Amino acid sequence: MIYTVTFNCALDCVMSVKNCRAGEVNRAESERVFAGGKGINVSRVLAELGADTEAAGFVAGFTGSEVERLVKAAGVKTDFIRLKSGMTRINVKIRSDVETEINGSGADVPPEAVGELIKRLDKLGEGDMLVLAGSVPASVPLTIYGDMAEIAARKGVNVVADAEGELLLNVLPHRPFLVKPNRQEIGEIFGADIKTRSDAAQYALKMRDMGARNVLVSLGSDGAVLACENGKIYERSAPEGTVINPVGAGDSMTAGFIAAYLKRGDYAYALERGICAGSACAFSEDLPTRAATDKIYSEYTNSASDK
Repeated sequence: MIYTVTFNCALDCVMSVKNCRAGEVNRAESERVFAGGKGINVSRVLAELGADTEAAGFVAGFTGSEVERLVKAAGVKTDFIRLKSGMTRINVKIRSDVETEINGSGADVPPEAVGELIKRLDKLGEGDMLVLAGSVPASVPLTIYGDMAEIAARKGVNVVADAEGELLLNVLPHRPFLVKPNRQEIGEIFGADIKTRSDAAQYALKMRDMGARNVLVSLGSDGAVLACENGKIYERSAPEGTVINPVGAGDSMTAGFIAAYLKRGDYAYALERGICAGSACAFSEDLPTRAATDKIYSEYTNSASDK
């Protein structure tokens, strides 16, 4: 079972506004509401790809109830902890001449709620997977992912971490199965400017030496690089297509990689499926469907075989 954790769940409201002007009343041409948060995104894509997954985290207020409803409607089992006060944040994304985001701060997560989440890790056992994704509220210490990874490692649970800075670094000593920084995140950790796949490979190896078993660096339109525990480095370009919605593409890549690796145990195959899932997201309005991912993968591999 793949258990995902999202500390900062959100209700994402995406509005398309033609020629949005500050200081004026603007009317949306279209609007959509999604359950947001990196772990939730990973679970939604995993469920779409046929994997057994359960989404955990914290919800509060009427917005939290809607987040949980939407996640269940996507076919994902849930294990959310309901907070006694506050409300799950609302993120507003305005798509116009330029894209603007306004992210809410959300509810504080008290120590007792964090303790309850940690207790729920007892249900996980050897061979299960724990995905720690995204940021944490200001009320939660940055050691939390490291603490959870340590508990999981003792139980033989494979840990996947997709986070920034100290949150990610604190996981590395516990030998996570996979970490997935993007170009900017790994560059900030090492104080480097990641311009090419070769640059990404260099720093992925450094991160692997710090404890991660496998390091997947997403590079947007430049593809991705994977430094594996077997000593190999795989580099792949990205499929060609028109980018419509990059939000969730990295989470889709993570889910695509996990699902493919659990199916075949093949790192090169998992990397390619991950890239195609990420691209299927970027080329659509929402997270990718299985059909869209399969179609892009088929075209991608056929194109590669022609070269």
